[in-house]
Amino acid sequence: MGPFGKSGSTVDNFVYQLAEDENLTIERNSVSHGIISSIKDLKLSDAESDRLSPSIIDFYENTRLYKLKLSVHWNPLFKIFGSLVTNLFSNRIKQLNIPTKNIEGLNQINSEIITLKDPESGELKYTIWYRTFVSTGQVVYSGVYTTCMLPSGKICVKAVFPLPKGNATVIMSPSVGPNGELRLDSSGKSFGDPGFYFLLNDSKGDFWSQYIGSFRDHLNVYCHEGNIGAEQTLTLWHQRVLRINYEMHRAK
Repeated sequence: MGPFGKSGSTVDNFVYQLAEDENLTIERNSVSHGIISSIKDLKLSDAESDRLSPSIIDFYENTRLYKLKLSVHWNPLFKIFGSLVTNLFSNRIKQLNIPTKNIEGLNQINSEIITLKDPESGELKYTIWYRTFVSTGQVVYSGVYTTCMLPSGKICVKAVFPLPKGNATVIMSPSVGPNGELRLDSSGKSFGDPGFYFLLNDSKGDFWSQYIGSFRDHLNVYCHEGNIGAEQTLTLWHQRVLRINYEMHRAK
């Protein structure tokens, strides 16, 4: 489960609706917050923790301090898929505005961390990573980020993207590669595994969830010569749909 959007709502007003519904206070542009509070929340093994690049740890724990750029590369066979998402969802709800054309050069991204807290206890309830294109102001992604435990006991990264009366949720299993890179993988076989889930709250108040095992997300975050980068690959039926490359630079 995770936060749902409301009918007719957009990503821009989702944060305020969620805060009002759950009586939470909003904090924007705090420099002390990252996507996750501590890398220790991932419960990596001692060997993986020792191997993980300190620069990558800093990025995840202090995301607000970083400037982002991205480039986009579509598989020509699936470009119509991107256009379909844009026409059905992106233009209407201001969410998932992935360019439908290849972008070879790097585009600057505004990156903001928004936190929602309990006003009495100060407990952090939600961390929202809000990203927009500098050139157009369009929302690329706006997701609620946290960790979760699978039935297997594995701790994963969980990102929830609100949609009207529902959400799209991706659960990614973390591991550390031989060169200290962080690998996040949504590959799974069945409900309860890492992967993509679509959730819906119908007119009768019932909740429905569908696991999409054929759609997978692989994210590789690496550090090379002091520079942090990432490559995200989305696949459908084991065929590459889209590759997004990122550069992340700590603001000076």
